[in-house]
Amino acid sequence: MRRIKMYMKMFKVPIIVAIIVIVLLILTVVGLSSLESFYRKMTIATMPLQFLMSGIHAGIFVFMYLIFLRGGFAKLDKAPIKGKDIEVKWKDVIGMDDAKQEAWEVVQLIRDRAKLVKVGGKVIKGLLMVGPPGCGKTYLAKAMATEARLPFISMSGSEFNEVFVGVGASRVRKLFKKARDFAYGYGGCIIFIDELDAIGRKRTMSWGGGGQETNATQNQLLVELDGLNEDANVVVVGATNAPEDSLDKALLRPGRFDRKLYVSAPGLEDREKIFEYYLRQVKTAEEINIPKLARRAVGKTPADISNLVKESAIIATRNRHIAISMKDISAAFERIDLGIKHKLTMTPLEKEMTAYHESGHLIVTYLLHTTEDVFKASIIPRGGALGVVYKNPREETITRNKDTLLADIKSSLGGFVAEKIVYGNTSNGVSSDFSKAMSVATDMIWRLGMGQSGLIGDYSGLVGIDPMSGQNRSFLSEKVKETLNEDTQKILKDCAAEVEELLTRERSLLDTFAKELLAKEELEYDEIEEIFKAHGNVQKRIIDK
Repeated sequence: MRRIKMYMKMFKVPIIVAIIVIVLLILTVVGLSSLESFYRKMTIATMPLQFLMSGIHAGIFVFMYLIFLRGGFAKLDKAPIKGKDIEVKWKDVIGMDDAKQEAWEVVQLIRDRAKLVKVGGKVIKGLLMVGPPGCGKTYLAKAMATEARLPFISMSGSEFNEVFVGVGASRVRKLFKKARDFAYGYGGCIIFIDELDAIGRKRTMSWGGGGQETNATQNQLLVELDGLNEDANVVVVGATNAPEDSLDKALLRPGRFDRKLYVSAPGLEDREKIFEYYLRQVKTAEEINIPKLARRAVGKTPADISNLVKESAIIATRNRHIAISMKDISAAFERIDLGIKHKLTMTPLEKEMTAYHESGHLIVTYLLHTTEDVFKASIIPRGGALGVVYKNPREETITRNKDTLLADIKSSLGGFVAEKIVYGNTSNGVSSDFSKAMSVATDMIWRLGMGQSGLIGDYSGLVGIDPMSGQNRSFLSEKVKETLNEDTQKILKDCAAEVEELLTRERSLLDTFAKELLAKEELEYDEIEEIFKAHGNVQKRIIDK
């Protein structure tokens, strides 16, 4: 009965119009039957023209009404989806156990609203999901709607923004009105607003400017959130990839988006579960090693892993395999992370120099880096680079200490030093390596206080461009800047000297890797391991075969 009342309330105007039309048709038929034959025929003959003119007049009236009285065509075409029709089960949400636990509490609050009200509690109005893209925020919101068995209305923040002022605010009003109507009929409703930062950024005072529409939309959203009472049982779930502090404080205060849920990239165990989930949906060879894949996919999101499996299936199909193999997945990793291979004609000297350059990176990373492993080396051009050493962190790290940062610099300088040892000069292929090494060294000295001189503090904000005048500014003396630059150069030179000492000592190993790369063009992880073992340079590896 409540749902019948809900539909009567939502479609009241169409129902009244339909009744009026039916009554008018009946009266028209009765009126025509009472006329004489000649007048009846004349009336029927002119009716099409009358209907056409009436339609034109009605269209003009509606157009003028919407433009001048209703703030534009603020139509909302979002139809709610019933929770049972979303088909995203709670067990399908994997790789985010902590976030799931928080979300499950919200689902329980929505389900047991009556129990909560009995003890004087109030159901939350807003839940804000914060995290990088591809981590499953939208997926988790759909699973919440499924478990709560409530209608689900999904919108993007950009759908509220229009050129005409007032359209966004009107759409917000219509969205919440529709949600309240469905909450009346179904006992509750979930609104999901993706990319909330599109309308939720900090408001600016721009009278007559471009930000006025966004401000008006956000103001209306705040009003609607305040207008939700406990009886409505409408929960608003927002999601954003932007930093939390970029959102307006009024949006985050208690009573609005006061519950925050942080969705981050999955850890090792979660990545294993995600690989198992997606690989079950395709045919795979028995050789598939899920723990090894999970360790290789450090930093990848559930969306990345899903895309990786899809790309593997495409590669397997292209190679006419009946099941996805580890080689297919490895090729998918490379295609996504390194780019597509392309043919580029190089002279023998250029190819040899590239082989030594990449061999230098490989050896230094393998023997000196504290947190990264070498998975592959290649001298096949990809994405603008003549060669590449594919490396990846062995495990997740939140912070990077001085030893790790120095290892980053040494790894970057390996190619430069190798060219210098073998040829006595270097090429322009070292430019990107220098850029990475100098960036790390500069941060260590200017921001992290890791210099030999003992200067402590973050000096990076004391020099740069003044945003007001556009002129260069500096609050540092020339002596301090000179000391900081000397410390930066000392780190680079010390790292280069250590790398040069290593590659000179391991010259035979450097020649072997360069020779193998020239012969095969690519070396896989197992082949790299075998070469190191043959030269007696065996180091404990984190990734098992």
